[in-house]
Amino acid sequence: MAELIFKDLSFEKDKDRVKISFLKLFYSYLESSSLEKIAPFEIGKNSIIFKNVPEHSARKKFEFLLFNSFKNLRNRLNNKKTVYIHKSSGIPLIGTNYFGLIDRGTNIIEVKPITSCNISCIFCSVDEGPYSRRKADFVVEKDYLVDEFRKIAEFKNSNNIDAHINAQGEPTLYADMAELVRGIMSIKGVKRSSIDTNGTLLSRQLVDELADAGLTRINLSLNALDPEKARKLAGYPYNLSKVLEIARYIPTKMDLIIAPVWMPGYNDEELPKLAKFANEIGAGKSCPPIGIQNMLNYRFGRNPAESVPMGEFYNKMKELEQKYSIKLVFDKAAFDVESLPELPKPFKKGQIIEAEIVLPGRIGNEKLAVAKDRLISVPNCYKEENSKVRVKIKRTKHNIFLGELLN
Repeated sequence: MAELIFKDLSFEKDKDRVKISFLKLFYSYLESSSLEKIAPFEIGKNSIIFKNVPEHSARKKFEFLLFNSFKNLRNRLNNKKTVYIHKSSGIPLIGTNYFGLIDRGTNIIEVKPITSCNISCIFCSVDEGPYSRRKADFVVEKDYLVDEFRKIAEFKNSNNIDAHINAQGEPTLYADMAELVRGIMSIKGVKRSSIDTNGTLLSRQLVDELADAGLTRINLSLNALDPEKARKLAGYPYNLSKVLEIARYIPTKMDLIIAPVWMPGYNDEELPKLAKFANEIGAGKSCPPIGIQNMLNYRFGRNPAESVPMGEFYNKMKELEQKYSIKLVFDKAAFDVESLPELPKPFKKGQIIEAEIVLPGRIGNEKLAVAKDRLISVPNCYKEENSKVRVKIKRTKHNIFLGELLN
């Protein structure tokens, strides 16, 4: 008998198939007839038992079936095709803003383990959530992220590294979040870690687990204290009372910053209320209690209004500060940001290179290609995966690459 036990997989019968749940959010199927070819089997919640077959043989055959089933991995929230990025995938974690790691030449390293969101904020810069037009989702193996983060931290050679987890979507959908934080915080030179979240999926237990793993701050995207305004800005059913309850609990375990987006005409009068709320609950022990963001227009984001120029934004914040006698604007020094060497770029703008198409993109006919251990976004690309293509590099900023297809 061979009993195969898994941490990140669970199983359930579904007629003539076995449904496989991966990291809670994702799923695929295996035909029962395919499993029967290995040996008669039974499934448990996190295990599968094959009778009358050696374990090494059963595991090898099952992992082959699992690998193929993951080609059809789907997201439970939106049923979109999902790609699992892992150490053996051959997919680098640098080069795209969708997933992986981003180094912008400071002590802050951005970590993006997942795409997808459980709400649809009307101002979302990346068009995430249940109403998203994005065509595919990605989820990255925790150990792969930690290992590649370590390489960037070693390159920067600093004792003031800040890991900022800011997925394209809601990071707490990532089932391995606590272990990801634990792994990153164990890396030499990492001093702080933070996570951007809408707070709707947080619980006291999860906050405790994140604190125990070493998370030092939560950036809570809370945009209004008025229930109707909060729901309207969330663009989806939104339990404000739950978010406020968890906001009060977070400062007992780690630092908290309330991070609203200013939507002119929507939540102007809410901003001072949010600042006062942040002070009342003990946010901002080692950072500002509130960090207001200006709503910016993005080509592929949701743009419910025209962006306000940054000068006008700061003038408005100063006006509200004077009117309500509360501080709303803080400079970068408050966040301990420092310039550090940025990872070298293997390509120059205008350079023509050969790359291999490896993944679907998230927008239109976009594909993602690989060359020199970097990902390159190639829009308007009809080439199949594994195709070799020639692209002209159009963007290289912060090792995020955009290429124009030439053939």
